Amino acid sequence: MSEVKLAAETRTEFGKGAARRIRRDNKVPVVLYGHGTEPVHLTLPGHDLSLALRTPNVLISLDIDGKTNELAIPKAVQRDAIKGFLEHVDLLLVKRGEKVTVEVPVHAEGELAPGGNLLEHVLNTLPVEAEATHIPEAVTVSVEGLEAGASVLAKDIALPNGVTLAVEEDAVVLQVLQAQAEEAVEGEEAAEGTEAAEA
Repeated sequence: MSEVKLAAETRTEFGKGAARRIRRDNKVPVVLYGHGTEPVHLTLPGHDLSLALRTPNVLISLDIDGKTNELAIPKAVQRDAIKGFLEHVDLLLVKRGEKVTVEVPVHAEGELAPGGNLLEHVLNTLPVEAEATHIPEAVTVSVEGLEAGASVLAKDIALPNGVTLAVEEDAVVLQVLQAQAEEAVEGEEAAEGTEAAEA
């Protein structure tokens, strides 16, 4: 997994006005918490943080005021609903060697069996427990040749060494649905169109 180093500054101003001023300077207000310590309020460079957050569960090495270094992973990210810029980020303090529970994206690869069936992601992310510095960026599942009615369970997914499931083994992650429902809707629409034309 990637580790990104970011320069962080402690902040003493709080509230919406202070947050707006921070964002005007192309920075993001951040709270670092965990390990039973008092939350630490920081600002991080907006552009660099946005790039880092493109990687799920990215490990962030924080250089705080040039004095201390801490490791953290993103816990909650708030973005502007319209423009999409970062408004606020919560970071969770972690230590090397420590196990953490996170959710990693599930990627499907391969072609389903012929027949126009649909692949449903019951879980878009898979809860796993991993060492903080070895969190997988994603897990990949082959759906090659799967037919309607087939399911992929959590226990069917190959995980990297040292990574374990943090969800029931029999939890359904992916399932293949028959495409009949879609065809039935199209048939109904065609019938309605015919009736309208006749009328």
